Amino acid sequence: MSGYNKAGEAIAYARFSMGNYNATILYSLLDANDFNAGVSGSGNISTFSIQQMEKALNDYKQLYDNGNSLSESDFLMSDLKQILDFLQNCLEIANKEGSVKVFFG
Repeated sequence: MSGYNKAGEAIAYARFSMGNYNATILYSLLDANDFNAGVSGSGNISTFSIQQMEKALNDYKQLYDNGNSLSESDFLMSDLKQILDFLQNCLEIANKEGSVKVFFG
């Protein structure tokens, strides 16, 4: 997945290897399960508002950023960090420009 500003510049990127089911976390947070095509995204682009990105980030924080030291695998923790970075970068652009585009590919 890639996030883009209005100028078409990539501002966020989340990459998951084939068979990595942690990608579904990001699809769920964005309420974008329709764009999940299994191994990769559907190839579609969707525009997300500030409110949608805020909700996704807030949902992430409630579910995964509870301050506890989890004994999760490094693999999961790395993916969660990548998801957090993606959401924060997309929200930053949405706050500046009113929305952000996400390519699901």
